[in-house]
Amino acid sequence: MTDKQFKGKITAQGTEITVLSHGTDDDFISLTDIARYKNKEEPNVVVANWLRNRNTLEFLGIWEHIHNPNFKPLEFEGFRKDAGLNAFTMSPMKWVNSTSAIGINVRAGRGGGTFAHKDIAFKFATWISVEFELYVIKDYQRLKADQNSKISLEWNVKRILSKVNYRIHTNAIRDNLMPPKLTPKQRSFVYADEADLLNIALFGQTATEWRRANPNKKGNIRDYATIEQLLVLANLENINALYIEKGMSQSERIVELNRLAYQQLEHLLTDNGVKDMRVLEQKKTEQPKEQL
Repeated sequence: MTDKQFKGKITAQGTEITVLSHGTDDDFISLTDIARYKNKEEPNVVVANWLRNRNTLEFLGIWEHIHNPNFKPLEFEGFRKDAGLNAFTMSPMKWVNSTSAIGINVRAGRGGGTFAHKDIAFKFATWISVEFELYVIKDYQRLKADQNSKISLEWNVKRILSKVNYRIHTNAIRDNLMPPKLTPKQRSFVYADEADLLNIALFGQTATEWRRANPNKKGNIRDYATIEQLLVLANLENINALYIEKGMSQSERIVELNRLAYQQLEHLLTDNGVKDMRVLEQKKTEQPKEQL
């Protein structure tokens, strides 16, 4: 499992449970926290007892076969054969290290513990209590709905900001670059030319080039932009408006705008706050956003 992108909490019958989200369906949920519902003092013992169960190992083995091409079947078969014997023991770390499993992950340090893919975590919750599992699933669904709502709001705020700055940008074009007595169609070419200047500086391609490369997608290149790209686009529109008012040529501006776009994206992609949002909104950008 990769480093977490978002850390959330759900509550089931008074037990607080940590969820590590990657913005996809592959969230990991703390088995250690779930086990505290059964034994607050020694949750790791509960997890270990569950792992000793033959049915548990068979479920884990099937899950890994489906999702993990590097899973080690021979090691798994050895464990499955011995499961249920009095002398058989199993720990999360032993399972992961021996079979190269990816469905369970052990995290050290503060806030650590044993985490498992949600499919596995729900199975564990069922083993503890069917009623408890229903509460876990219900609050998990609430958490995901909150996440999606937050991402949608954040994306739309950035889109609005981009559109506001676009007005500043087009006004600068109108006041400084627009030759007199152009027809409305001719004016649109000037605006489109400057819009593509920003597209090239930020995305490395014009709107037409993007459409040719993505014939089955609706909307335009900016509808599929990430949060970081929308933030940078808003900045570039303001900066380009300033450059236009200063009388800089288009060739000078595109070099400077590309340099600034690269610099700002590099900074945003290393910012933890924005990075958390980036992966969470990934699925949102798979479909074009509603035009504002």
